[in-house]
Amino acid sequence: MTAFARAADVIQDAIAARVFPAATVEVGMRGAVAWRGAFGRLSYDDHASDAKVDTIFDLASLTKVIATATLAMRAVDDGLIRLDDPVAEWIPEWRGADRIGVTVRDLLEHSAGLTAYLPFFRDHTGRPEFQQAISTMPLEYAPRTRSLYSDLGYILLAFILEDARPRALPAPAPGAFDANTTFNAQCRRIASLITDQPLTFTPPRYWRDRIAPTEHDPWRGRTLTGEVHDENAWALGGAAGHAGLFGTAAAVGAFARAVLLTIHGDAVLARTDTMRMFMRRSTVPGSSRALGWDTMLPTSSCGTLVSPTSIGHTGFTGTSLWIDWERDAYIVLLTNRVHPTRDNEAIRAVRPRFHDAVISEL
Repeated sequence: MTAFARAADVIQDAIAARVFPAATVEVGMRGAVAWRGAFGRLSYDDHASDAKVDTIFDLASLTKVIATATLAMRAVDDGLIRLDDPVAEWIPEWRGADRIGVTVRDLLEHSAGLTAYLPFFRDHTGRPEFQQAISTMPLEYAPRTRSLYSDLGYILLAFILEDARPRALPAPAPGAFDANTTFNAQCRRIASLITDQPLTFTPPRYWRDRIAPTEHDPWRGRTLTGEVHDENAWALGGAAGHAGLFGTAAAVGAFARAVLLTIHGDAVLARTDTMRMFMRRSTVPGSSRALGWDTMLPTSSCGTLVSPTSIGHTGFTGTSLWIDWERDAYIVLLTNRVHPTRDNEAIRAVRPRFHDAVISEL
């Protein structure tokens, strides 16, 4: 019998049911990969290429943990930011009595009062316009009274991280711009530390044949391949704090192994105490969120069998990563479930079945 046969059957059945055309998976531990597989074809076209283990996917909101939360941990360790820094200290437009006490921690925990999403891309491009729009919009709820998953807070976090890193460097010449401190450049350095697999924003054109297409986007008038699916990330140039990373299952697996190593005392991504702080569930009422990460609920995408202390995240395009650090295990699932349309949400039922199957076969 094939290793992880039950989990493989879950993916094959999902492809047959047209939940998604393509999927890659990786399961492993700190020191080894236990299973890596590829399923289906890149699209529903008659002549579409088969998915391969090195197929590249739009990782969507896995960006929040791989890039933004990781860079935030490193900035905390380096003394560049503090979790309790008021957002207003970093974002001048963030003003008003209703938001004056909002902190960097609140942004990371999705408890800053911000609405989940707005289509800013229709009227705004680039950081100055997004920063102004997000910082001056009315809050949806009183900060820290609840948690509402929000892309907007992570857009701001990337701006803060982009500004924090230059403060640790010698003063630049007047008017100088240091490309090495951009959010994109900081993420490239993290990627280079953990993997030689593709893990990047704005992938080069010559990778296109290896990239799983996402949606036929009516706004842009084309099927997206190697172009970020999230429209707000696209309007920010393809590299943003909430979305934009592309990568393979092996690249996400390498990140997961780095997380496990960091949790267990090898400071790969950050100090171990910082990593463990970022994993700790928020005290915000009713929240399952930690700093960047989500935590295990039996009703969530992780299924019912992972350890209660597990951490993970999903991505809108059909991606997910769950790390059961008590078992020294991680599970990567990458799909392009938004191809050809985002209206297909059948993956919600597939994810927990897949994770339960993997855990039962570990």
